Amino acid sequence: MSSYEFPFNERIRTYLRLEDLFTKVLHHVEIGHEFNHHAALVSLLQMLDLIDRADLKVDLLQELDRHKIQLSFLQGNPNIDQHALSNTLASLERCAVALRTDHQKLGQTLRENDWLMSIKQRTGIPGGVCEFDLPSYHHWLYLSPDRRKADFDNWLSRLMPMYEAISIILQLLRGSGQTLSLVAHHGAYQQQLSGHKPAQLLRIEIGHTECFPEVSANKYAINIRFQKLDFVQKPKVLEEDIPFNMIVCNFTGAGHN
Repeated sequence: MSSYEFPFNERIRTYLRLEDLFTKVLHHVEIGHEFNHHAALVSLLQMLDLIDRADLKVDLLQELDRHKIQLSFLQGNPNIDQHALSNTLASLERCAVALRTDHQKLGQTLRENDWLMSIKQRTGIPGGVCEFDLPSYHHWLYLSPDRRKADFDNWLSRLMPMYEAISIILQLLRGSGQTLSLVAHHGAYQQQLSGHKPAQLLRIEIGHTECFPEVSANKYAINIRFQKLDFVQKPKVLEEDIPFNMIVCNFTGAGHN
């Protein structure tokens, strides 16, 4: 079954993008081939642009604190797994402490690395990191995988608290919605929203292997059109009925966009 996620606001959009980039970095670092390490470094440098767009650390700390307060009210509730709740609260606290104890701006140590910034400048140019452009970079790529992994461990160490905070926030968000089994008649589905409790994330699961959803959504309505890709022309709207699952996720008590 294929799964798609669509954020309703810029905050969640940023979290999802950073999660995606960080997941790719960790995957490519682990493989260890020089091509994978190049892909990992490009994704790492892309993260800096996302981090620079807002004071992400303050935003994450506010989110973590808000979740700790809300979840603490569930302590002693017989309908809640208290062991899982305690673990979640401990994870929230650990992430918050790690972010607060680092007094630098997120990614600052990477921005102060002139060598990395010279690579970042060239990655925006098509083919701009060829060996004749950046011989020092290719010298690094020719080093042993263990040496390059050690460098990545160093570069990522200051960003791991950010990644762990984003991971636990998104985990809580993804678990906050109820799964609805629906049918898109003639490939289309529309649902009105109350707007009183703004949704944060829309998740769509589909077993139909020949189509994908195009979503237009805001705090008042969700519009979904299922389309088929023929790999030559533009995607075409399917006219058949498409069964799918939809989860509208929203933090309890969330009221910001």
